Parts: sequence; structure tokens; C-alpha cells
Amino acid sequence: MSERYDVIVIGGGAAGLSGALTLARARRRVLVLDGGQPRNAPAGGVHNYLGREGTPPGELLRIGREEARGYGAEIVTGEVVRAFRDGDDLRAVLADGTGFTGRRLLVTTGVVDELPDIPGLAEGWGDWVLHCPYCHGWEVRDRPVGIIATSALAAHPALLWTQWTRDLVLFTNGLEVPGVPAAVTVVEGAVAKVEARGVHLQDGGFVPREATVVQTTLAARAGFLDELGLPLATLHLQGLPVATYVAADATGRTEVPGVWVAGNLADPMGQVIGAAAGGMKAGAALNMDLLL
Repeated sequence: MSERYDVIVIGGGAAGLSGALTLARARRRVLVLDGGQPRNAPAGGVHNYLGREGTPPGELLRIGREEARGYGAEIVTGEVVRAFRDGDDLRAVLADGTGFTGRRLLVTTGVVDELPDIPGLAEGWGDWVLHCPYCHGWEVRDRPVGIIATSALAAHPALLWTQWTRDLVLFTNGLEVPGVPAAVTVVEGAVAKVEARGVHLQDGGFVPREATVVQTTLAARAGFLDELGLPLATLHLQGLPVATYVAADATGRTEVPGVWVAGNLADPMGQVIGAAAGGMKAGAALNMDLLL
């Protein structure tokens, strides 16, 4: 296609739509390319989002699309498989071969939660398999909750979750987990599988639980950026890798000229409201950059 946009936004979640809204209100020609795979799709509601508390994720995106379109932003559904420089411009190509040209890119494709290889976790993800107490703790308050250790850092979520329930069991899953709070029951041994009613151990034991917590590894959804030479950084907690992301300055500007990032791609541990704020900040910075 011959259209040339001021900014192409790759990713149609909270960060991307917020950036698109900001740019469209600044009278920029904006295109959002949305792969349709929001990270929080399985969740029942978005939480800690002032003014939208409990809104279903799909409804929040519907509202965001409507608002961005109301100011002239265009939104196309499709997965971007390539992004590369095309002279002074940047080019994004969808899986069906359709290409779009823009003066700048704002990439907000987020991260993918990589679950441990334990049967049942994927099936319950976002329902009774949880990861973040700020996202889901209130909904399971005072109920029996299990935490499956995936690293030596499991004592941290164990301590944190005591704010929401005192009926906590930490399953070490064969790992050494130092510093577990005394209020948390520890069950040794490997986990065989999980289901909505509890955790099965490989030794045949079963512990009833109404929710299971597991820490995921967060992988940046950024393979399509390879041709731009945009490197991934690794986030470490207490020396252990927990996420990959794209490094950027406070406005989302990356080391590759013309390319900004926002949302979980830039801040893998961030919440939805923070992603929206990052998208707005990046949109404003992009608008200023286009003026210079």
C-alpha cells in the first residue's frame, strides 16, 4: 500500500491504544496494527485501573478502539511479522503480506507468560491459576491458595500473598526455597498436576486448594523487530532472569532511531494502568519528535 502514516502503532492493547489516542488528538495520521492476542484476555476483569475497576479486558479494548477511532486513528487487525527500515521511513508487514509505511513506530506488543511445564496450569490460567496478587488477590481473599515454587524466589510471593489470605500452602516442587514465612505451610516434593480443586503431588498426595499461584517467565513479543537490530534486555531479580524487554528512555525512545516502545514490552512487570500511561507518554514524545 502507498499510504504513509506519521506513526504506526504495533500492538492494540492499553499502551498502543493510549498512544494512538494521544497522537490522533494531536492531529497525527495514526495506524494501529493489532494482532488480537491480549495478554490479559483470560482474566475476568482489569483491576487497579482508576475509573475502570473490574472492567472486562475485552470491553476496555472496545472502549479504547472507539475513542481512538473517534479522533481519526485507523485500526487494522493482523499480526506483524516484519518491521524494517525503508529509506527514511519504517515499514511493517502483516502475516498476509500487507505492508504499511510510517515515519515512526510505536511498538506495544507486550510479553508472553511462559508457564512451567505442569499439567493443568495452562487450562486454568487467568481463572484459578493466578500470578499477581494486585490483579487477583481480592477475588480469592480468605480462600485456600497454593503457591508453586518455580525458583528460589518463591518466598517473596509467599510473603506477599499473606496480605490476602492466611490459608497458604507453598509447594516447593523439588526446589530449595529459603526464607519462607512461618505463617505459610510448606509442602515438599514435586508437583504432578493441578486442577481447580487442588494440587496433586507425584508421590500421590493431594492438597485441596481453590486457587493456585505460579510465577511465570515473561518473554518479550518482539521477534519481528530483528531486522531493525533492536536488542532485548533481561530483567533480573536477585540474580535470576525473570523477563526480557526492550530498553528505552523514560519516554519510550529506543536506541534505534524512529522506534519507541511502551507497555509491558518496555516495563514487563507493569500493570494495565501503567501501560496506558506509558503509551500516552510515548505518544506525546513521538509527536514532539515529528516536529523537530
